[in-house]
Amino acid sequence: MTSRGNRREIIFESDDGRRAFLSVFDEVCETFNRECGAYCLMSNHYHLLIETPEGNLP
Repeated sequence: MTSRGNRREIIFESDDGRRAFLSVFDEVCETFNRECGAYCLMSNHYHLLIETPEGNLP
């Protein structure tokens, strides 16, 4: 999965923003039983490798 800021604008202005994103992402993974295999946070986008152990995607 990848996501980019509008018009390639910055979405992470600081390391605090990256940490906040990872904290929320961790909560989401726990809530929906997802496993993160890898991630890369850039200033204007991110990449996520997410596994779904239950195979329950609609």
